[in-house]
Amino acid sequence: MRLLVLAVGAAVPAALSVPLVGRALPTPVSGATARQYLSELVVAVDSNSPAYSRDLFKTWDIITGKCDTREVVLMRDGTDVVTNSDCAAVSGNWVSPYDGVPTTLSSDLDIDHLVPLKEAWLSGARNWTPAQREAYANDLTRPQLVAVTDNLNESKGDKDVAHWLPPLSSYVCTYVRAWVTVKHFYNLTIDTAEQAALQTQLASC
Repeated sequence: MRLLVLAVGAAVPAALSVPLVGRALPTPVSGATARQYLSELVVAVDSNSPAYSRDLFKTWDIITGKCDTREVVLMRDGTDVVTNSDCAAVSGNWVSPYDGVPTTLSSDLDIDHLVPLKEAWLSGARNWTPAQREAYANDLTRPQLVAVTDNLNESKGDKDVAHWLPPLSSYVCTYVRAWVTVKHFYNLTIDTAEQAALQTQLASC
């Protein structure tokens, strides 16, 4: 079986167009810009009509060759990542940014949608086309996808920032800036509790 080692700074196929250097999700906007973006977001009550279903957001897309969105994020967020001929990560080193927990097993990691799919649905994605929802669910350009500890991702579930923040306090500012970056780009609404939580956290970012 052919194995491919991707070290930090390694060449990336042009079709991939995802930087592996940095080992993190794309940089969110600054605190000042996030506060401005927050003031521009529409405040509205969440709506689950029609009802949300995970199947309404297609994942994972093939990005290049046999590498799908999950594998691309694992390569981006890890170091010394080794993949097999199917582009599955068989070893590497990762640190979950939400809790600072290290692992060498890709099976210990989930790819989190920072703004969860259901949250997106409740705040506007229910009005999108299937293609728009698929693009959102596989977005490697915005700070939306990140490799994190699987049990922590399960505890987060579909919660918004009013009900869940990363336990690693040093990452909270990055998290809320990323949240606003994504919501603003996709013209998603926020509810009043979410707005208050973001105002509180961004005040010190």
